[in-house]
Amino acid sequence: MPDGRRPRTLAARGARRRALAALVALFALPRRALAQPIMNPAPGVDARTINTPQGALQSILKGAAMRRGRVRLELPSAAENGHSVPMTVRVDSPMSEADYVRRIDLVSEKNPVPLVASFFLGSHMGRAEVESRVRLNGTQRVTALAELSDGSFWFDAADIVVNESACLDGG
Repeated sequence: MPDGRRPRTLAARGARRRALAALVALFALPRRALAQPIMNPAPGVDARTINTPQGALQSILKGAAMRRGRVRLELPSAAENGHSVPMTVRVDSPMSEADYVRRIDLVSEKNPVPLVASFFLGSHMGRAEVESRVRLNGTQRVTALAELSDGSFWFDAADIVVNESACLDGG
């Protein structure tokens, strides 16, 4: 070209347009779609059961057994409303290179999406403890499940009475 600029190829213009279209499509998605947990069922787990508490647990456990103990879930016994319920999960672990907590999952009995939260930890953490607030859709049982570095799963469960439910909008 006489002005010294290189001609753009059709492929370069097409790639830029595809990237821009993908960005626009991302912003067009409802926020609810972006906030849903991504869980692939384990082999042998029916994908339709993932949005049940048992299905959520099965997809995490992938056939392994879970044992009660080593995990302590602290929830208030009653909450005025379920919009912001404080919770703490502690796991008995030395958090060393040989013995540490890989992840902690919270599973709700009555929420529209039963897998409430997943926390990923490692041996670099000082202690195996997480604190947060969760939304709960009514009176129910909440289960905290911890996966340790040796592949074992430990859990605790707590019942909570919720006077005013959250999650009434389906999410």
